[in-house]
Amino acid sequence: MQPIINKVRELSKFLNVFAGIAITFIMLLTVIDVILRSFRMPITGTYELVAFSGAIVIGFAVPLTTLLKGHVLVDFFVLKFPKGIRNAVNVITRLLGIGVFSLLSWNLIKMGMDFYRSGEVSLTLQLPFYPVAFGLGFCAFVQCLVLIAQIFEVIGGTYE
Repeated sequence: MQPIINKVRELSKFLNVFAGIAITFIMLLTVIDVILRSFRMPITGTYELVAFSGAIVIGFAVPLTTLLKGHVLVDFFVLKFPKGIRNAVNVITRLLGIGVFSLLSWNLIKMGMDFYRSGEVSLTLQLPFYPVAFGLGFCAFVQCLVLIAQIFEVIGGTYE
């Protein structure tokens, strides 16, 4: 199982690189736009670019954040349980997460297909919506893989 968990970890890190690039792009674009606005030359479509990039930042960072256990976790109640019950709670919550993220992935892929067929684009820059929907759908699928890997870690006794 460890080779599979390592592949999921590598894929999550790869996606996180895109999230880092997107957040850097947002920061640079915003700074440049603010500077140019003072000269009355704003960048056209900044709002759209920031919105698309923001979706990429959030979606592409979720799998690695989950792997690193970087989300807020309120576990003071669960920590009082014996280890067997804690493991059961961890597996059940991961299974629920897999259900939610698989539905999210499926619907984002369907939405991307609808966007592709209809040719829907943003208002100002005419950027297509479907690549973002497909990317976020893929990230939700990777999130399912991360949760499956965590279930294997719980069963194997290496989940902390």
